[in-house]
Amino acid sequence: QVQLVESGGGLVQAGGSLRLSCAASGSIFSAISTSWYRQAPGKQRELVAGKFSYGVTNYANSVKGRFTISRDNAKNTVSLQMNNLKPEDTAVYYCHVQISSNEYWGQGTQVTVSS
Repeated sequence: QVQLVESGGGLVQAGGSLRLSCAASGSIFSAISTSWYRQAPGKQRELVAGKFSYGVTNYANSVKGRFTISRDNAKNTVSLQMNNLKPEDTAVYYCHVQISSNEYWGQGTQVTVSS
């Protein structure tokens, strides 16, 4: 069992930056994927960025060029650097890790971007 704890959310003005961090209670070395999702009020949860074991990194079209996902297997952390934030980025952001057939979610961290 792996527990994920996100941090780094908050309130920021449009054009600003935030860095989200996700700390895992166990090793993520063998994780098939490490990802960030977000869910805005009244909308479905969507994939923002994901790093996959086969070497692929995916980003939602809406965040390409602004967000960067990184993974540190030694520290068991997954981060999301968010630059040039827009009001439409406002959402609860969730860390997701898949190890074998097991999927783990963090509790979420709120990101609010004011115009």
